[in-house]
Amino acid sequence: LAINLAQTVFDHGGYAINYCGVSGLIKDEEGLVTGLQCSDEETGKSYNVNAKAVVNATGVFVDSILKMDDPERKKMVVPSQGIHIVLNREFIKGDTSIMIPSTSDGRVLFAIPWHGKVVVGTTDTLIEESTDEPRALKEEIDFILETAADYLCKSPKRKDVLSVFAGLRPLAAPEDEEKETKEISRSHKIVISLSGLITIIGGKWTTYRQMGEDCVNKSILLANLPERPCITNSLPIHGFRKNVDFKDHLYVYGSDMNKIQVIISKDPELKEQIHPDLPYIKAEIVWAARTEMARTVEDFLARRTRALFLDARTSMEMAKTVAEIMAQELGRDKKWEREQLIVYNKLAEGYLLT
Repeated sequence: LAINLAQTVFDHGGYAINYCGVSGLIKDEEGLVTGLQCSDEETGKSYNVNAKAVVNATGVFVDSILKMDDPERKKMVVPSQGIHIVLNREFIKGDTSIMIPSTSDGRVLFAIPWHGKVVVGTTDTLIEESTDEPRALKEEIDFILETAADYLCKSPKRKDVLSVFAGLRPLAAPEDEEKETKEISRSHKIVISLSGLITIIGGKWTTYRQMGEDCVNKSILLANLPERPCITNSLPIHGFRKNVDFKDHLYVYGSDMNKIQVIISKDPELKEQIHPDLPYIKAEIVWAARTEMARTVEDFLARRTRALFLDARTSMEMAKTVAEIMAQELGRDKKWEREQLIVYNKLAEGYLLT
C-alpha cells in the first residue's frame, strides 16, 4: 500500500524520494521554516529544498525533527511496540480469521490467514526509544505463543515460527503519563509550531486518507496556498483493479500485473520462481528495481514483497538471486552483491527464533 501511494503521487504530478534523509531545517530571519536540508544517502550529496509549507509526518521519529526546530521541545510521541509471529497454515482451519477480543491481560489477539501462512498478533508494549529495526521481546513472543495455544488447531512452539517481526505505533503522548499504551487514543493530532512547522502524530493506516486531507487543509491555511476541494475521498490509488483473481499471487500489483507480464514476454526466464517455498518470481525483482524504487536486497525481500515476514530463512536463501538480478538492473558490481548479502543476512537473522 505504501508503494502504491508513492506511485499515486507520481501519477498526479508529485515526487516521492527515498534514501534521502532530513539533516536540518532552513529558517528565515524571523525564525519561520522555509525549507529543509536533506542528504542523498547513496552519494552523500546534500541539498537545500525550499518550501511554502513543511510537514513533519515521520511517525515514531517526529520528535527528532521537532528537536531540529526547537531543542527544548517536549516529547510528543510515545512509541508502542506490536509484534507478530508467522506460522504455517496448518495451525488454522479454513480461510477464516480468529479474533480473541479479551486475552489474559485485556488485549486483543488475532490469527489471520495471510499469503499462504498465518500471522498471529499482537502486543502493546511501551518502548523508550524509537529505532529503525525494532525487535520482539522474549516476553512478547511468549505471550503470543501461550495465548494462541488455546485457540489454534495445535499449540505453536518456538521452532514452528517462520518469522517474528515488530513494529512501532506513533501514539500521541498523553497528558496523563501514567496511562498505559493500550489506553492511549489511536486518533491523529496536528500540531503547528511557532516556526510554522506542521507536525502530524498518531493515526493509523485505516484513517490515512482523513489524516492526509486534514494535514493538507492546515498547509493551505498556513501557507496561503490556493484552496481546492479534496479529491482523495474517492480517488483510486495506483494499481486499482476490479475483479481480482486472488489465486494468482501477482494480484497485489493490480493493473500493473499486465506490465509485469510484458516483462516476462521479453524474457521468459523471469517467470521462474525465485524459491520453491514462496510464490515470488524473478520478474518481480526487475519490476521493483525499475518502477518501485527498490535500491537494496532488503527493499525487495521486506518492502516490495513479504518474503522476510513470511519465512525469514527462505528469504535468506532467495537473497543471492535477488542481489544478482538487482545488480544487473541497477548497474552494480559483484562487490555490491556481496555486501548486500552480508547486510541482508544479518538483518534476517533477527527475524528467526533460535
